[in-house]
Amino acid sequence: MAHDLDYMSAAEMRLRIARKDLSPVELTRRALERAEETEPHLNAFFVLQADAALEAAQAAEDAVMSGARLGDLHGIPVSVKDLIAVGGAPFSLGSKTMDGNVAAEDAPAVERVRAAGAIVIGKTTTSEFGCKPVGDSPLTGITRNPWNTGKTPGGSSAGAAASVAAGVTPFALGTDGGGSVRIPSSFCGLAGIKGSFARVPVWPTSATPTLAHVGPLARNVRDAALLFSAIAGYDTRDPFSIAGPVPDMRSACDEPVEGMRVAWSPTLGYARPNDDVVAVVEAAVKKFEDAGAIVEQVDDVFDADPSDLWTAEFYAGVGIKLRDFLENKRDLLDPAVADILEPALDQEMQDYYTKVFTRYALRDRMTALFSNYDVLLSPVLPVSSLDVGKNIPDSHADRNLVSWVYYTYPFNLTGQPAGAVCAGLSPDGMPVGLQAVGRYLDEAAVVRAMAFVERMQPAGYNLCGLD
Repeated sequence: MAHDLDYMSAAEMRLRIARKDLSPVELTRRALERAEETEPHLNAFFVLQADAALEAAQAAEDAVMSGARLGDLHGIPVSVKDLIAVGGAPFSLGSKTMDGNVAAEDAPAVERVRAAGAIVIGKTTTSEFGCKPVGDSPLTGITRNPWNTGKTPGGSSAGAAASVAAGVTPFALGTDGGGSVRIPSSFCGLAGIKGSFARVPVWPTSATPTLAHVGPLARNVRDAALLFSAIAGYDTRDPFSIAGPVPDMRSACDEPVEGMRVAWSPTLGYARPNDDVVAVVEAAVKKFEDAGAIVEQVDDVFDADPSDLWTAEFYAGVGIKLRDFLENKRDLLDPAVADILEPALDQEMQDYYTKVFTRYALRDRMTALFSNYDVLLSPVLPVSSLDVGKNIPDSHADRNLVSWVYYTYPFNLTGQPAGAVCAGLSPDGMPVGLQAVGRYLDEAAVVRAMAFVERMQPAGYNLCGLD
C-alpha cells in the first residue's frame, strides 16, 4: 500500500531531514519497501542494493544528529540507470552480452550525488545499450508504466521513469542519447532534463560519445533542477566536459515567462503527431501567450528529418561495441536492435562524413533560429502511449526503431539543452509531454519554461493499479 512518504518531493524531504523531522534511515527503508512492492507490477529495477543503501542512510542520519554540514541531497534516496557506472554494482547496460560485468568505480554523476548526501538504492532497467525508446530488453524483460501497466514507460530510461512515477524515489539518474530521459518522462508524466552536451560529464566513455547525456527524471521540475545542479560541472575524465559556470536552475523555476520569446512548433517541419497530443500541448503553449510571452508558430524548424544523421552516429557507435556479437552470437541481442545496427555498420566512410558535416550545418541553423527566440516548444512524442511489447506505434509503422519519436533526437545532434514536462492528459487518461529546448548553455531558459507549464497544471496526478 502507498505510504505518506512515497510521493513526497525531494525538496520537502531535504527540509524535513535538516530539521530532524524525517529520518534518512526511515526514508531509505521505505524506498526499498516501495521498490519491492511495485516490482512485480513494474519490473523497474535491475538490482537493489539494500544493505549498502541502509548503511549509507545510517551514516547520513548520524551526520544530521551530530550537526554536520549537510549536502543538497542529504539523506534522499535516488536510483541510477544501468547505463551509468556504480562502483561495485552490476553494470550490464541492459544486455546479455554484458551480464556479470561489475563497475570498478562510480561515474562522475554518481560520485556527485553521493557527495551531496544522496542514498543510491539500486540500478534501474534500460533497453539494450539504450537503443530503443521503449522499456524492454532480453536481459531484464518488460518494464511497465505505473499509469497503465499494459503500456510501456518509454525508454531507454525505463525503470528510472517507472519507479519515480510509482513513488519509489523522488528522482532518478537517467541517460539521453536520443531522447531517453525525455521520452519516458513524457509517457510517465514526469519532468526530465537533458542539459547542454557535456554539461554533465559522461564517463566511462559511452558507446555514443558525441550524443550521450546524463540527466535527472523527477516528479516535478524543481526536484529535477535540484538533482541536475548536483551533477553538472566540469570533470577531467570527460574530454568534452564544460568548464564554465552552471546556470542557477533552481532560481529559474521561479522566474515568470513574461517577455520570453517563444517559438512553438507542432511538427518541427516533418513530424506526424496525433491530434490529441497537439491539442494538449497547444493548450499549454497558449498559456505562455496569456502570461505575456511572445509566441510565434514556426513550422519549418528543420528543412528535413535529421533521423539519418542521428542513426549514422548512434547505431554505428553501439554497433562497433557489439560487432563480435552481431557476427557470432546474435542470439544474445534484442532482434530489433541487431536489425538496426547492421546497416549502420555498413556505412562507407564518405557517406558517414557527409552526415557528420551535415550535422554541423544543423547546429548552425539552430544557432540562427535561437538568435530570435529564447525557447522552442514542441510535443515530446507524437503519441500519448504505446502498448508493451511494441517497438513502434501502429500509426507510425513506416518509421524505424527510433525515428518514430521525431522530436527528441535532433537536439542530441545539436547539443542544445532540452527538457520534458507534463502538459496535461490525453483523452485516454495518459500523460502528454511538452518539450522545451533552449540555446546552447542556456538550461535556465528550459527550466523556466518547464516550471511555468507545471504551475499551470492541477496539483499532482493519481496513479492507478499499484496498491
